[in-house]
Amino acid sequence: MYINRRKFIAQSVLASAATFIPGFLKGFSGFNLSSSSEEKVLIVIQLSGGNDGLNTVIPYSDDLYYNLRPGIALPEKDIIKISNSYGFHPVMKDMELLFKEGEMCILNNVGYPNPDRSHFRAMDIWQTGSESNEYLNTGWIGRYLDAKCDGCALPHTAVEVDDSLSLALKGNTVNGFAVSHPEKMNKALSGTLIGQLADVDHQHLEQEQVSYLYKVLSEAKQSVNYLYNKSKIYKAKTTFPDTAFGKDLRLIAELISSDAETKVYYVTLSGFDTHNNQKNQQERLLKMYSDGVGALAKELKVSGRWKDTLVMTFSEFGRRVEQNASGGTDHGKANCVFLNGGALNNAGMYNEISSLSKLDQGDLEYTIDFRNIYATLLQKWLKADAPTILNKRFDLLKI
Repeated sequence: MYINRRKFIAQSVLASAATFIPGFLKGFSGFNLSSSSEEKVLIVIQLSGGNDGLNTVIPYSDDLYYNLRPGIALPEKDIIKISNSYGFHPVMKDMELLFKEGEMCILNNVGYPNPDRSHFRAMDIWQTGSESNEYLNTGWIGRYLDAKCDGCALPHTAVEVDDSLSLALKGNTVNGFAVSHPEKMNKALSGTLIGQLADVDHQHLEQEQVSYLYKVLSEAKQSVNYLYNKSKIYKAKTTFPDTAFGKDLRLIAELISSDAETKVYYVTLSGFDTHNNQKNQQERLLKMYSDGVGALAKELKVSGRWKDTLVMTFSEFGRRVEQNASGGTDHGKANCVFLNGGALNNAGMYNEISSLSKLDQGDLEYTIDFRNIYATLLQKWLKADAPTILNKRFDLLKI
């Protein structure tokens, strides 16, 4: 079969370059959504590993909490009390402040029918918004991008602060964009082979596959450059925790405050699989989480963007109610979900924690389907068609 010299060179160079394409470019499709400083922003925080909700929002007035957890229950005197029945883990002082200021909504017993205790499968279900027996290859945020995109071009409307893209941000035709260090990635795409390929005018290439790869590189380079330039416009006035998670939230705060076009941010805090030595490990992580979100809220108040921002925090499942023999807890089912922001209509404790005397095979009974939360965020906050995105109609919550 004859192939002209131009095609041969293009294919050969791209074949070589494809080997060196960074992870954040793989599986990528581009888009662009118009935005303004008045538009709403959603931040999704994933507590990976299965955070123990019962030692996060604690039913300290229930004797069963102490009876079932003699070694890991938090002493009542140390708990940050937010009502006559419930309190926060002692390290969650910034969460207490947000709660008291009406900038936090706690949804308890969040889960879904026939839950799965596997980390990987449970996370897939949460990230895709699927039924427990349904397998999807697109995420709920990715399908939101599919629904919102109409002939758009650039990818940075949904950004994951990481080096690789989660399933949650992958759509049928549109994907979000993963970037952890805009400055480093901007340098990586400048003055390199990949950067040179990204500058090629792909519209005049004859072969569709070659043209598409050039297009992906070009759009990625534009988005990295865009995010890098936006990250230089505004510098945080608030001191963020000197942790990877704190730095991720600082970058998000700076991008939001510089009026970046990004509508959804996604960030992960890992390490919550506390089968043993739970007390120390969870304490360290919850402090990291609470201090980080507290700094984020303070900074967005300084820049005037807190009322435009909603933060959702989830974990793929909760832990068993009864502690195990190793000073920890095993994989459970229902868990708490947090919403934080400056424009909540229904702050506080949204519902009671399920009875510890009426467990579902050793776990809390779920009373809120997590997709009710997704539907509410999509419909009310992001102004999207939730039933189309979630492939089913779910009742909206009053938040």
